[in-house]
Amino acid sequence: MKGNAFKHNAPKFYGSTTVGERGQLVIPAEARRDFKITPSTKLLVFGHHRHGGLMLTRAETVSEFIEMANVMIENLEKLRNSLKEEGEMHGSN
Repeated sequence: MKGNAFKHNAPKFYGSTTVGERGQLVIPAEARRDFKITPSTKLLVFGHHRHGGLMLTRAETVSEFIEMANVMIENLEKLRNSLKEEGEMHGSN
C-alpha cells in the first residue's frame, strides 16, 4: 500500500515541449488529462531566475491554499490570545 501512495505522489515526467515564435507552448495531452486542464483553465506561472525553473499551477489551487493559510493564522491568533488571557489570569492571583 505504501508503494501505491508513493507512486501517486511522486513527480512525473510528461515529456518536453518547445516554445513557439509567439512565446506559446503546448502542455502534453497526458498532463492536461491528469490535471484536468481545459482551454478555459487559468494557470499561474512562477519562476526562479537563478535556478532557471518555471512552475505552472492552477489559479484556484493557489487561492485555496491562501484561504486555508488564513484560517490557520486566525486559529493560531485565537490560541495565542487564549493562552495570553490564561496567563494573565494566573499571573494576577
